[in-house]
Amino acid sequence: MKTLLRSTVVNAVALSLTAQILMGLQVSGGYITMLYGGLVLMILGLILKPVLSLVALPLNLVTFGFASFLVNIVILYVLTLIIPQIAISEFLFKGYSFGGFVIPKFFFNTFFAYAIIGSVFSAISAFIYWIFE
Repeated sequence: MKTLLRSTVVNAVALSLTAQILMGLQVSGGYITMLYGGLVLMILGLILKPVLSLVALPLNLVTFGFASFLVNIVILYVLTLIIPQIAISEFLFKGYSFGGFVIPKFFFNTFFAYAIIGSVFSAISAFIYWIFE
């Protein structure tokens, strides 16, 4: 029970931080929606992720692990279907420049928005889990 509660809170905090970092993730409804989203992500991680990983196993073997990345995208898509207050849409990265290093403006369509948001969400949640351990 303690592990499920911890997973729900970590997912909610990671969802909140990802929404603040990237403008492609919109969460309306405040903290209740964040906690509900964390709960749904925890349930999807327990039920849907093992099934999708098993289905994607042959593709995962051929692509050396790229299919696991696609599993995370599918889980985020299912989350946006279950909770209409959480939406992922296309967005424009405005670019970044520091000390002669320049990252130009780049437009992310819907698929790449899911991919970038899934990557940032996974990194943030892994960092939070690392802090708790």
